[in-house]
Amino acid sequence: MHKDKKDLLQGTLDLLVMRVLRSGPRHGYDIAKHIHLVSENVIHVGQGSLYPSLHRMERRGYIKAKWDITETGRKAKFYELTKDGVIKVSEEEKNWEEFTSAVGLILKNA
Repeated sequence: MHKDKKDLLQGTLDLLVMRVLRSGPRHGYDIAKHIHLVSENVIHVGQGSLYPSLHRMERRGYIKAKWDITETGRKAKFYELTKDGVIKVSEEEKNWEEFTSAVGLILKNA
């Protein structure tokens, strides 16, 4: 991935992760894999970005974590949205839509 795309990802990673968690609890590797697949292999979220994002959102009360067993029988931390997280992801989606719409206008009309 081009460096500029990585910079953009760091600014939107929390939104992407919360959006994935809206469908239910997932462990870190599964979150990263889902983002990669849904983005048609464009966005790769490395552990060095994902786990700080998860910990930051947990400290802010947007997600909570608990240990459980993965589909392959391994112990892993599963993350899920809290009530505050559900509200936050909706707000952030709205902000993202407004921002991308404004960028689109500039690209069309500048």
